[in-house]
Amino acid sequence: MLSVNVIHDQVRVGPHFEVSFQRTLRIPDDGHTYPLPPGRGRFPVRRVADFADRVPTAWRERGGVFLPMYQREAMWLSFDRPSWRPCAVKIAVGRVNAVTGEPWDERIVPGRQDYVVCPEQPWLDGINAGDGFIRQFVAMPLGMGYTVEGQVTAQEEFGGIQIAVFEPKPGLFPHRSPWGRARMRGQAWGDDMMLCCCEAPGTEMGLAAGGRMRQEIYPDPHGAQTWSEEARGRVYVNIVSSLMYREITGEAPPPSPVSARSYSQAGLPWFDLYDEGKGDIAPSVVLAGVKSVKEKDAEHGFTPQQDDAPVGLLPGQVVHLPSAFDGLPVADGGW
Repeated sequence: MLSVNVIHDQVRVGPHFEVSFQRTLRIPDDGHTYPLPPGRGRFPVRRVADFADRVPTAWRERGGVFLPMYQREAMWLSFDRPSWRPCAVKIAVGRVNAVTGEPWDERIVPGRQDYVVCPEQPWLDGINAGDGFIRQFVAMPLGMGYTVEGQVTAQEEFGGIQIAVFEPKPGLFPHRSPWGRARMRGQAWGDDMMLCCCEAPGTEMGLAAGGRMRQEIYPDPHGAQTWSEEARGRVYVNIVSSLMYREITGEAPPPSPVSARSYSQAGLPWFDLYDEGKGDIAPSVVLAGVKSVKEKDAEHGFTPQQDDAPVGLLPGQVVHLPSAFDGLPVADGGW
């Protein structure tokens, strides 16, 4: 099994793979498909073992890490992996595979791509719910039926994010880097443009479906036979409300996020990726049936809890990034 460590709010699995959990804009759920929103910076990540006397019993049994989110706050996962040594990565939300909608399974099965390949896939912003688009990861408390887990399994037992990383089999790729550079997805923010998010009580959180964003899940260019099930590592990422995070750690959580409307009206950039010709695996029928937070609000008869009016983008406001096949490792950072 590969080692798992937390370094500067990034989770490192094995010697090369790192994932960070990026704060971001919650895009409107208005039927439009939006470009990539920026990174707001990393969520703080803490090890369960460092707070073993203050976390729920279930956490101590499964280990892993935890991070805070506000109710209805959005996130994206940023993957960092050198191009000269790719890996396969499975992502689940509440033990529901974010690519296929199937139950969590740590096997690599030929003919079934329920994983992404890094660094070809530099990030993942949501569940594979449509043709050429995803539905954004949005935090909601467990027990309300909003999460992907709750809708797919009719239970909300696990929450959080589950990650499994598979190294390539021996002899297929080098172990040392011939060079090193980083391709970045931007971060830009106006610190004075804050949005009041609903704060969940001291509780665990899961991920629900938000608005539509243009993003493909690329086919595996190497094939399922490339990945080693012996050289793999896994980590459980618990998500808690900001209040619960403060109770456990004694640390102040990050400030509430900015609204997409305020951000765009300030003329700050969104992003798009030149990835024509890379392909897109088929969307999940299961995940396509998951209702968004907005739809669940309507189902419960709640008044709108967020501004889902369309956000207009100014000419030149979308920054085009080079393809993930540019041969560079991926990193988050300034633009």
